[in-house]
Amino acid sequence: MTKVYATAADAVAHIPSGASLAVGGFGLCGIPDELIAAIAAGNATDFEVFSNNCGVDGHGLGILLGEKRIRRVTASYVGENKEFARQYLSGELEVELTPQGTLAEKLRAGGAGIPAFFTPAGVGTPISEGGLPWRYAADGSVQIASPAKEIREFRGKRYVLEESISADYSLVHALRGDTEGNLVFNKAAMNFNPLAAMAGAVCIVQVEELVEPGEIDPGQVHLPGVFVDRIVHTGIQDKLIEKRTVSAGKGA
Repeated sequence: MTKVYATAADAVAHIPSGASLAVGGFGLCGIPDELIAAIAAGNATDFEVFSNNCGVDGHGLGILLGEKRIRRVTASYVGENKEFARQYLSGELEVELTPQGTLAEKLRAGGAGIPAFFTPAGVGTPISEGGLPWRYAADGSVQIASPAKEIREFRGKRYVLEESISADYSLVHALRGDTEGNLVFNKAAMNFNPLAAMAGAVCIVQVEELVEPGEIDPGQVHLPGVFVDRIVHTGIQDKLIEKRTVSAGKGA
């Protein structure tokens, strides 16, 4: 049996409506854009998404969001997506905001089979005390609020209990992979991709370069193929910039 799929559409074809998705990348860096586009081209909907952010309007996860095919998002940053804000504030989307480091560990722990862990992040805030709006009603009132979480003290310091994340599928982008699923990520594109890969029961990867086993130095492998179930060669990724900032020229 092979892990290699001919197209992105083939790789995501069996993802059903209502599935949970752990999605790698940060902003528009290292996102599995071809896999997301392939899902968008299908009919599956009602997704629960675990991702650092939800793309931007018209790109990445923003495509699925714009088509109202995401029902719930767990993320740590959502500031560049106007449609995200509109859906959340109007009560069309359920959102769980999570500290970034906590989200990363939730994904890693889920992939490692650890059901929960204690962290100091969020102690003494609504993260631990509860009350964060998860879903608004149409009239602007809070329909669903976050619950309070268990607090314990270790060595004189307070920690909050956070549950790990396990998703039905994970969507990942890598620079290079072999046909056995061993992956190499490019610099900052490594953010959240290995963690998302570990958290999914079925891990689907798009790679810019696909090689044969043995062509990647084992010492350079960032994520071993044991975590990868499907892999598709999508070629060099079109790199987009989420928010371009330039300095004024001299004398301007």
